[in-house]
Amino acid sequence: MDETLIATINKLQDALSPLGGGSSSPVDLPQITVVGSQSSGKSSVLENIVGRDFLPRGTGIVTRRPLVLQLINRRANKPAQEDLISINKTTESGGQSENNADEWGEFLHLPGKKFFNFEEIRNEIVRETDAKTGKNLGISPIPINLRIYSPHVLTLTLVDLPGLTKVPVGDQPKDIERQIREMIMKFISKPNAIVLSVNAANTDLANSDGLKLAREVDPEGARTIGVLTKVDLMDEGTDVIDILAGRVIPLRFGYVPVINRGQKDIESKKTIREALKDESSFFENHPSYKAKAHYCGTPYLAKKLNGILLHHIKGTLPDIKMRIENSLKKYENELSLLGPEMSESPTSIALSMITNFTKDYNGILDGEAKELSSHELSGGARISFVFHEIFKNGITSLDPFDQIKDTDIRTIMHNTSGSAPSLFVGTQAFEVLVKQQIRRMEDPSIRCINLIFDELTRILNQILSSPQYSRYPALKEQLSQHFIQFLRDALVPTNKFVTDIIKSEETYVNTAHPDLLKGSQAMAIVEDKFHPKPQVAVDPKTGKPLPPSQQPQQSATPKEDENANGFFGGFFSSKNKKRLQSMEAPPPTLRATGAMTERETMETEVIKLLISSYYNIVKRTVTDLVPKAIMFKLIVFSKDDIQKVLIERLYNSKDLGELVKENEMTIQKRKECLKMVEVLKNASEIVSSV
Repeated sequence: MDETLIATINKLQDALSPLGGGSSSPVDLPQITVVGSQSSGKSSVLENIVGRDFLPRGTGIVTRRPLVLQLINRRANKPAQEDLISINKTTESGGQSENNADEWGEFLHLPGKKFFNFEEIRNEIVRETDAKTGKNLGISPIPINLRIYSPHVLTLTLVDLPGLTKVPVGDQPKDIERQIREMIMKFISKPNAIVLSVNAANTDLANSDGLKLAREVDPEGARTIGVLTKVDLMDEGTDVIDILAGRVIPLRFGYVPVINRGQKDIESKKTIREALKDESSFFENHPSYKAKAHYCGTPYLAKKLNGILLHHIKGTLPDIKMRIENSLKKYENELSLLGPEMSESPTSIALSMITNFTKDYNGILDGEAKELSSHELSGGARISFVFHEIFKNGITSLDPFDQIKDTDIRTIMHNTSGSAPSLFVGTQAFEVLVKQQIRRMEDPSIRCINLIFDELTRILNQILSSPQYSRYPALKEQLSQHFIQFLRDALVPTNKFVTDIIKSEETYVNTAHPDLLKGSQAMAIVEDKFHPKPQVAVDPKTGKPLPPSQQPQQSATPKEDENANGFFGGFFSSKNKKRLQSMEAPPPTLRATGAMTERETMETEVIKLLISSYYNIVKRTVTDLVPKAIMFKLIVFSKDDIQKVLIERLYNSKDLGELVKENEMTIQKRKECLKMVEVLKNASEIVSSV
């Protein structure tokens, strides 16, 4: 079962490898990522675990692409401990021969080809690296997948990352340090990554580049394991016991000390098998380590990594399954929106887009959209808000008396009475004044039409923002232009219809309207205001009215001098008799300047009551009819006719063939989605088998 779990993750890594490394993969696989500086002995640790020389060597950056190293134990039925012993006991002829049929490597980019010669594996890594990065020692985040089959390894998966460097070498980019750091961070920052930090024991651990990076993404050390190399090169009398005991920089998985071959060992052709024997002998005989020798060395490191990886896989596999299924569903939906590659005729594509647009447009207006938001109003709800909040409040807020004063009303009354002063309140003055105020309702009504036009345009943009319309950008642009032009054309009859409603109210003032305050009622209200009826005193004993002689005296209302304060009072107020006798001609502009008489004041109040009463009637009518007119002439008209108009203007277009050319971005996006769906389907089948 344990071998199956690691094999499953290996298959998933192979399946997801076309997506590249770093953040491009939608699934975070559990894996052991190896980090360290160039001089830490990172490559030697990996070669010791494999038991073979197979990694490129040299100065500067040798590992320039992530290497996903999958170790497969060919004898899965053999106990793991026996495999560890066999690493140490394999003879030179049996374990190091380049033609050993028990050990070989396979590259994912060369399916079916087996490399029995490990020198050829090294050459292929160099060749494949140069193919992606060039020979200027640049780097690339695209991984190389290498699988090694051997009876001398534990089933394990490791990701070898480029070593940290400070100074560019040769033709390397000047920001090579930043590039390497960003690449490493993309791998080790994933929650499912176990960080294998390789550190030289003969340097200060606090200055270890690999450990510094690990602590950035894992400050608690919960998913980091340390490897201490060059233990044999430490000064005499010093050791790493304090580090192993967790007294320096503690890590959850602790540290494992190992000994790699030095440069002199490599030049003298010392085999890894021999180096592993010497490593075992060193720890068993060293005074500081011999008591814990079985917790030191490469075999123990391999066993520990195997156990950590297995435990990690068991804990994350359910989440991996869920992520794969969710990602697959997401990309299948996106692919469905993008549609298949263009196989339909241009006319069929245009008809399909017009039909879908019309359906979406009507659905949003009627509140039957595919996705209804719970966070904000949209579509028909916004139009309702314009009608019943913005427009209604705009009309209601109109005050007929904020632009006409009492003196204006008095002037109109005198002007409408002609040469003979009127005996009663004239309806002509009332009509002149109320018509002037009704005319003011035209501006907010036209404003309401424009607001609805903006809302319909907003719906257009909402619909066309969907990915399915972005597939054919030229056709989408034409559809948008024709729709907006269609609405602009519909504005003309809508504006006329609405202005006609206002003009009809202005043209005919219905003084017989049942809700209009009657003239007699208005007079009574004003009369009562100016001449309230005197209260009759009552005898408190009998409850009967007292005789007139005992009633309290009302103060007499002084009689006004109408000649002094009338309408023309200001003009004839001169006390110079000679000037009065000369009968000067009236001035070019004659205004009412005198104080109003009581009669004028009462007539003015009556007119104001009648204007207010009728104006409120018209407000209710306009508030009701204008939205109906806009619905009839613009909204419903657009719902009924837009499909026919778009078909006439687009379907029969001479340039239809050019209009249905797909967006390059859409083509590229479809390719990416197809790739993701294919990869994730394969991954889903793999993980479902567990």
